[in-house]
Amino acid sequence: MIRRWLPYPLLSGLLALIWLVFNQSLSPGTILLGIVLGLLLGKVFGLLRPPKSHIRNYPMAARLLLRVMFDIVRSNLIVARLILRGDGGVHSGFVAIPLALTNHHGLAVLGCIITSTPGTIWVSYDPIGNMLLIHVLDLVDEQAWIDTIQQRYERPLLEIFQ
Repeated sequence: MIRRWLPYPLLSGLLALIWLVFNQSLSPGTILLGIVLGLLLGKVFGLLRPPKSHIRNYPMAARLLLRVMFDIVRSNLIVARLILRGDGGVHSGFVAIPLALTNHHGLAVLGCIITSTPGTIWVSYDPIGNMLLIHVLDLVDEQAWIDTIQQRYERPLLEIFQ
């Protein structure tokens, strides 16, 4: 009975907590609304029937998380330097990257990694050719970007999800 109303208790609790943090209030009304929203959104998510993810290598997932956090900080500094330099010497462009990764969860994580790293954004993915297109703010060496995405992110994701 409780699983019927609360199919994803962790998600519901997290959503309620996020609501409270965003509102920066612990008033009874805010708490009640956060709980209601957490329950309703958790229920709606359950209705979507998301496919289960199977993580095969937790230590690799932890290492990848640390690597991504480091890369985000490093990319923030690089992008800030490019903007502050302001000499107009930035050459942005698109890079097509062939992928071996086909797992939907792995591709979603790769999309989050690329988009959350300043200076890069996921543009499109062709599932037939298994080709990823990204945009790079300062494209100097296209092959270096292909190697970076494949070695630094795709290879660990293959170990984690496939």
